[in-house]
Amino acid sequence: MRVFVTGASGHLGSAVVPALLSAGHDVVGLARSDTSAAAIEKLDAGVRRGDLSDLDVLRAEAAASDGVIHLAFRHDLMLNGDLAGAAEADLDALEALADGLDGSGKPLVSTSGTAMLARGGVAGRPGTERDTFPSGYRIDAENLVTGLTSRGVRGSVVRLAPTVHSSLDHYGFITVIIAAARRHGYAAYVGEGANRWPAVHTLDAAELYRLALEKAPAGARLHGAADEGVPFQHIAAAVGRNLDVPVRSISADEANDYFGFLGSFAQLDNPTSSAITRELLGWAPTHPGLIADLDAGHYFQA
Repeated sequence: MRVFVTGASGHLGSAVVPALLSAGHDVVGLARSDTSAAAIEKLDAGVRRGDLSDLDVLRAEAAASDGVIHLAFRHDLMLNGDLAGAAEADLDALEALADGLDGSGKPLVSTSGTAMLARGGVAGRPGTERDTFPSGYRIDAENLVTGLTSRGVRGSVVRLAPTVHSSLDHYGFITVIIAAARRHGYAAYVGEGANRWPAVHTLDAAELYRLALEKAPAGARLHGAADEGVPFQHIAAAVGRNLDVPVRSISADEANDYFGFLGSFAQLDNPTSSAITRELLGWAPTHPGLIADLDAGHYFQA
């Protein structure tokens, strides 16, 4: 298949593109800069210059491809607090990609997050792929893609755990948590630290995207969660022992000062099951879990 990939030069894209190439697919990646283009070319993939605002480019590349994987997101807007702008840009990009695939029966694999399960009210049990919501931040994009069956597009969505971890991760949530521990001189968790975060290794997530492209049924919601739920206290403990700093409980009022924009996320209880995904696609994560990956040391090298 000829596969068009947005976000091809990013953390996840740098694993998804090789996974696709190893499976015999041809890949063209969207590049918004010379640096991004060089990174994609280094992976031996083709390059199409443009960004998520170039809707005509997205339509044309989707129409010229046998399938699309959408990994890009306006994280710059999100980190600046413009959640509405980031979500709108994502919806516009998905609409353009869907336009290019209309009536073709080809796959469009998009990206969401498991955090929306907790924010949507799932509590007291692990969230599952059957949990859905009528609207909300990034939920609207998820519902758009899973509803593309009526337009003759095989749309599916990968809900990623908030921690996609590996030596390829240089800007994710784990790096923010480690930076906070370095800055404050101690690793922290909020309250008892019993809230749980799911996690997935980058290479296992990449394999899930490949499987989704090749065989996910139309309308599928898939969970990229290998660790169902790691207590945040365990994450803080791993950070503390690898940095050789104390580990402390902080109050909810202190979380924003300590973690910055991650203050509310650090308190999120988001256990997530991937049982349906594993059975549906035969996805079987094989790489280290989050705590083992932290203890491998690469996150703490200068």
